[in-house]
Amino acid sequence: MTTPAETSPRPRLRLTPMRPRDPHEPHRAASSLELFFDLVFVVAISVASVQLHHALSAGHVLHGIVSFAIVFFAIWWAWMNFAWFATSFDTDDWLYRVLTIVQMGGVLVLAAGIPAVFDEHADFTVMIAGYVVMRLAMVTQWLRASRSAGRLRRATLTYAVGIAVVQALWLATMLLPTEVRPVFIVVLVAAELAVPVVAERTGTTPWHPHHITERYGLFTLIVLGESLLASANAIFEALHDSEDVAPLIGLGVLALITTAALWWIYFWPAHHHAIATLRESIGYGYGHYFIFAAAAAFSAGIEVEIDVLGGESALEAPWASFAYTIPIAVFLIGVWLVAIRPQADRVVNTAIPVTALLVLVDPLIPVPFALTTVLLVLLVAVLVWRPPVTATR
Repeated sequence: MTTPAETSPRPRLRLTPMRPRDPHEPHRAASSLELFFDLVFVVAISVASVQLHHALSAGHVLHGIVSFAIVFFAIWWAWMNFAWFATSFDTDDWLYRVLTIVQMGGVLVLAAGIPAVFDEHADFTVMIAGYVVMRLAMVTQWLRASRSAGRLRRATLTYAVGIAVVQALWLATMLLPTEVRPVFIVVLVAAELAVPVVAERTGTTPWHPHHITERYGLFTLIVLGESLLASANAIFEALHDSEDVAPLIGLGVLALITTAALWWIYFWPAHHHAIATLRESIGYGYGHYFIFAAAAAFSAGIEVEIDVLGGESALEAPWASFAYTIPIAVFLIGVWLVAIRPQADRVVNTAIPVTALLVLVDPLIPVPFALTTVLLVLLVAVLVWRPPVTATR
């Protein structure tokens, strides 16, 4: 007697139809492929943070910040688009894996092109090439999804066409004179951001709240990990290159405590409550650009402070301290707006913006980093004392 598995036809080319996944699927978690995919972004973020650090320490503040903002957009946008696609259409068959690995190759090319963006002439050629490779792989994924998407076919095709058109425009910018490229970059960034908004209005893709917020949490750990690396570098510097080890070791300890506090604050609320509607999901997704970029920039700020202590920075105290206080303040406000505010009471909703403001003025105090750490520890104590509103329902 034959079993149903023996009589059912094998999928063509051993490919699974890319149908929309159940947004209420139980026990949905990040796959090993998604975790593998994230590894290449560790490389890209590390390169971007290092370049920001060098630019700030050299005194090229405006150029460094603008270059970092553009580079980090490319990193974040490529990661985010894959994450939201995967939560709705992941099949984990061989073609899906191959296209994901192609995207990983694009990330590595992008990472290789990041230093050139921070140069005086701001050469975007290699970075754009890597970025387009990633995005065209996503076009293929969306086209494949359109074949089995049912009522979401129009949305999937809108994604595919929109992304493809914007990539053609990115390639066209490489032919433009260097002095006019910044204007076109701003326009194309806006076009990239518009594609999901337009596509989702034709049919909302079925994101899985627990899965997608887990993915964001994992990426947050990656960018915070860069701060831990900077903290370790402070200690390494103390052991090998400095006679006065106490300030550098103290900086390393304070950086560790600060990073731990940022982790605590980010994971205080249940993030899946923040994306119940399409509008909330777009706000949550787009708002994380500032959260991720701030966390990555914080690590650069720590490295700048190391340079100041070693007398190797063009920035001087107290202005150099803004290299880490501004990212911390942006991180706090970002997390508060996208995830904490709806789930917090009046005490927490007052404590977080006030703490962010006090962190901003820390450089005017003789011991700014120590005060920053104390303020964040006190904020964590408030969060322990006042649990999320949803947790008490």
